[in-house]
Amino acid sequence: MTQRDLHSEFLRADLFLAMGQPIEAARLLEPLVEAEPANEAALELLARSYFGSAQLARAEEALTRLVAMAPADGWARRALARTLERQSRAGEAVAHHRVADALGAA
Repeated sequence: MTQRDLHSEFLRADLFLAMGQPIEAARLLEPLVEAEPANEAALELLARSYFGSAQLARAEEALTRLVAMAPADGWARRALARTLERQSRAGEAVAHHRVADALGAA
Protein backbone atom coordinates (compact mmCIF):
# COMPACT_ATOMS: atom_id res chain seq x y z
CA MET A 1 0.00 0.00 0.00
CA THR A 2 1.24 3.46 -0.84
CA GLN A 3 1.18 6.35 1.64
CA ARG A 4 -1.76 7.81 -0.27
CA ASP A 5 -3.69 4.53 -0.02
CA LEU A 6 -2.95 4.28 3.71
CA HIS A 7 -4.16 7.83 4.28
CA SER A 8 -7.32 7.21 2.24
CA GLU A 9 -8.07 4.05 4.24
CA PHE A 10 -7.49 5.94 7.49
CA LEU A 11 -9.97 8.63 6.42
CA ARG A 12 -12.52 5.99 5.35
CA ALA A 13 -12.13 4.21 8.70
CA ASP A 14 -12.58 7.51 10.57
CA LEU A 15 -15.77 8.13 8.61
CA PHE A 16 -17.11 4.64 9.37
CA LEU A 17 -16.42 5.14 13.06
CA ALA A 18 -18.14 8.54 12.98
CA MET A 19 -21.15 6.89 11.32
CA GLY A 20 -21.40 4.34 14.13
CA GLN A 21 -19.86 1.44 12.26
CA PRO A 22 -16.84 0.52 14.40
CA ILE A 23 -16.53 -3.04 13.09
CA GLU A 24 -16.14 -1.78 9.52
CA ALA A 25 -13.66 0.84 10.73
CA ALA A 26 -11.58 -1.84 12.48
CA ARG A 27 -11.63 -4.01 9.34
CA LEU A 28 -10.06 -1.14 7.39
CA LEU A 29 -7.58 -0.21 10.11
CA GLU A 30 -6.15 -3.64 10.91
CA PRO A 31 -4.07 -3.89 7.70
CA LEU A 32 -3.09 -0.23 8.01
CA VAL A 33 -1.71 -0.74 11.54
CA GLU A 34 0.03 -3.90 10.37
CA ALA A 35 1.67 -1.94 7.54
CA GLU A 36 2.61 0.98 9.82
CA PRO A 37 2.91 -0.35 13.39
CA ALA A 38 4.39 2.93 14.68
CA ASN A 39 1.47 5.02 13.40
CA GLU A 40 -0.05 6.27 16.67
CA ALA A 41 -3.07 7.90 15.01
CA ALA A 42 -4.05 4.68 13.25
CA LEU A 43 -3.50 2.64 16.40
CA GLU A 44 -5.67 5.05 18.41
CA LEU A 45 -8.45 4.90 15.84
CA LEU A 46 -8.22 1.11 15.83
CA ALA A 47 -8.45 1.04 19.63
CA ARG A 48 -11.51 3.32 19.49
CA SER A 49 -13.07 1.03 16.89
CA TYR A 50 -12.48 -2.04 19.02
CA PHE A 51 -13.83 -0.30 22.14
CA GLY A 52 -16.87 0.92 20.21
CA SER A 53 -17.67 -2.60 19.05
CA ALA A 54 -17.06 -4.12 22.51
CA GLN A 55 -14.00 -6.06 21.33
CA LEU A 56 -12.44 -5.30 24.68
CA ALA A 57 -9.49 -7.70 24.59
CA ARG A 58 -8.43 -6.23 21.25
CA ALA A 59 -9.00 -2.69 22.51
CA GLU A 60 -6.85 -3.47 25.55
CA GLU A 61 -4.04 -4.80 23.36
CA ALA A 62 -4.13 -1.76 21.06
CA LEU A 63 -4.27 0.67 23.98
CA THR A 64 -1.47 -1.10 25.81
CA ARG A 65 0.67 -0.73 22.67
CA LEU A 66 -0.31 2.93 22.39
CA VAL A 67 0.58 3.62 26.04
CA ALA A 68 3.94 1.91 25.51
CA MET A 69 4.59 4.11 22.46
CA ALA A 70 3.35 7.33 24.10
CA PRO A 71 3.38 7.01 27.90
CA ALA A 72 2.32 10.66 28.35
CA ASP A 73 -0.81 10.26 26.22
CA GLY A 74 -3.52 10.96 28.77
CA TRP A 75 -6.33 9.96 26.42
CA ALA A 76 -4.77 6.52 25.87
CA ARG A 77 -4.32 6.06 29.62
CA ARG A 78 -7.95 6.97 30.32
CA ALA A 79 -9.21 4.76 27.50
CA LEU A 80 -7.12 1.84 28.75
CA ALA A 81 -8.50 2.35 32.27
CA ARG A 82 -12.08 2.36 30.96
CA THR A 83 -11.42 -0.72 28.86
CA LEU A 84 -10.10 -2.56 31.91
CA GLU A 85 -13.13 -1.44 33.93
CA ARG A 86 -15.51 -2.77 31.28
CA GLN A 87 -13.75 -6.12 31.71
CA SER A 88 -14.40 -5.99 35.50
CA ARG A 89 -10.73 -5.22 36.22
CA ALA A 90 -11.15 -1.94 38.11
CA GLY A 91 -8.13 -2.61 40.29
CA GLU A 92 -5.85 -2.66 37.24
CA ALA A 93 -7.48 0.52 35.93
CA VAL A 94 -6.62 2.65 38.98
CA ALA A 95 -2.99 3.33 38.03
CA HIS A 96 -3.98 4.38 34.50
CA HIS A 97 -6.69 6.72 35.86
CA ARG A 98 -4.13 8.30 38.18
CA VAL A 99 -1.68 8.94 35.35
CA ALA A 100 -4.48 10.32 33.16
CA ASP A 101 -5.54 12.62 36.01
CA ALA A 102 -1.95 13.81 36.46
CA LEU A 103 -1.76 14.53 32.72
CA GLY A 104 -5.02 16.48 32.84
CA ALA A 105 -6.90 14.07 30.57
CA ALA A 106 -10.69 14.25 30.59
